[in-house]
Amino acid sequence: MRKKFARAGLRKFMLPALLLLALLLLSADAQFRRRGGFGRSYGADSPEAIQEQEQMQQALNPNFKEDVFTFARLVFDADDSGYLGGGRRWEDDSPEADLNLTFRLFQVTSLKIRPGLNYINITTGELERYPFVYMAASGRLVLRDQEVTDLRRYLLNGGFLMADDFWGDDQWDHFYGQMKRVFPDREPVELSLDDRIFQTVYNFKQEPQMPSVGSFLQTGQSFDPYWPYGNKDHGPHYYAIYDDKHRMMAVLCHNNHFGDGWEHESEDQRYFERFSEKMAYPMFINIVYYAMTH
Repeated sequence: MRKKFARAGLRKFMLPALLLLALLLLSADAQFRRRGGFGRSYGADSPEAIQEQEQMQQALNPNFKEDVFTFARLVFDADDSGYLGGGRRWEDDSPEADLNLTFRLFQVTSLKIRPGLNYINITTGELERYPFVYMAASGRLVLRDQEVTDLRRYLLNGGFLMADDFWGDDQWDHFYGQMKRVFPDREPVELSLDDRIFQTVYNFKQEPQMPSVGSFLQTGQSFDPYWPYGNKDHGPHYYAIYDDKHRMMAVLCHNNHFGDGWEHESEDQRYFERFSEKMAYPMFINIVYYAMTH
């Protein structure tokens, strides 16, 4: 949804109401393979992908073209010192991850989805257009002073952040330090499996963990083994940052790489069936539903 959500009343009433109406799953236990199957391996500029984007556009009501869910990806600077690993930046897994995710949401929910890519800067003017934003390569995040101020204002005004794609102690410590600049007086709270975010639409029996596809194909493990684990083990860790009214403003998906689960769903059938289908897409639906209805 691209309205200026910070207006009084809109944030409190319209977003939950619209999401409750829109996020009606076509089947509560919908299987993604039944709606497109394993192997969506075509590129972002392929005729198939273009046709999918056209389908999403045609499904929008021209009278309510702004009443849609937008997958907005944050653009930010990355630490290039080397000790946090190289390569992954804000655009990690895009565009394929963004396009796969939005089309899968279009397939298995009745949400109206904005087609295309939505890369946004961390400024008040950009953030206030989207109630939900996503961050990849979170472990290398570097915020400028003005971005610290704008991100704090956004989250306290009703916005929601999903931080993804970071592993091990070093990346956690670095990300934690950046978020403490945003909220010096707030601590991330680790979530347990009985938290509602794991039970809103899909009922998880264990906390989902999305490995990077390359690590899984090399090791068969559900985590990336090439990062330093010490204070925290290699299991999945989910944290929340709450406001003064105990509204969750951010969910931090540590030791996870959901973007790979969306981008590389066609890389390997085992990866698709074990992770993309059962974790990457369902957990994202849970997070969005929770964020927009609490």
